[in-house]
Parts: sequence; C-alpha cells; structure tokens
Amino acid sequence: MPAFMRYVMFVALVMAAAGCGDEIGDECIIGSDCSPNGDRSCDVSSRGGYCTIQGCDYNTCPEEAACIRFFTGRFENRCCGEGCAMRVDCTLDELCSLDGYCVPRSSEVRYCMKRCGDGDDCRDGYECRDLELMRQHGGEPVLAPGQPIDSSSPKFCASSPD
Repeated sequence: MPAFMRYVMFVALVMAAAGCGDEIGDECIIGSDCSPNGDRSCDVSSRGGYCTIQGCDYNTCPEEAACIRFFTGRFENRCCGEGCAMRVDCTLDELCSLDGYCVPRSSEVRYCMKRCGDGDDCRDGYECRDLELMRQHGGEPVLAPGQPIDSSSPKFCASSPD
C-alpha cells in the first residue's frame, strides 16, 4: 500500500476515534471524553460515566437528549400529589415532584440525558425511564412552561438502581 494511502487511512482513523464518545449518554472517564471544547461534562457518579450538559432548560439540549431535573436529598415531608390523603399546596420556593412531595427549588439539578423509546436504546446497566420509573427512581423532564408531565413526555436513559 502506498505511503499516501496509509496516511489517508491513519487520518481517517484518528478523526473517527476523536468523534467517539461525544453524544449525550456515552461512557466517559473525564470531560474531554465527551467534548474537546469543554461544552460537555462527564458525570462520573453514573455507572461507567455519562456524557452530559449540566444546567440545561427545556429547549437547550442537543436533539438526542432531553433536559431532566433531579432533586438532591430525600423529601417526604409534605404530600402534594394526587395520592395524598391530605393534599397540601407547596410554597413558592418549592415544587411538587412526580413522586408527590414538595421539594425545595434550590435542591434541583438539571442534566441533558439521552432520549430513549425503550430499554434497547440505552447501554448496559441503564434503563429507559418512563413515567412510572421516574416516580420510582427519580428524574423528570423539564418541559416548556404550562406543559404537563404525562406519558407523552420524553423518556431518558439513566443508570439502573440495581
């Protein structure tokens, strides 16, 4: 094989390798695995690492992803959902989470997470969180103002709790 062809193949391989690992939800060890530009980070608390963008909003994630909010800590102090025996209104500095409890707005963190249709769309050790799994394991989509979270809301790949 001529030297020029070897060079072309080498450049193509390097470019292909550089393009790997840059989609939301890909495995990673450090942030540069997700993007050499620093616009994506590696969540190392997720199994195998998870390429993401932190601090998103309903319309700021790449097309393969949805903005998902999580609440840090566990809050079961005041029931606000439909299954409450005595339903309360959350205060202005709280939200009613999908699991039916008032949570402080200050405990919210947001990440772009890979969209999925079912479990086959997620890598090993990850589940495709639908509405029921969101209630059980956490996370809920950040939608445009006034849009309710329901079964048509985006599902996302997240680490399975087991």
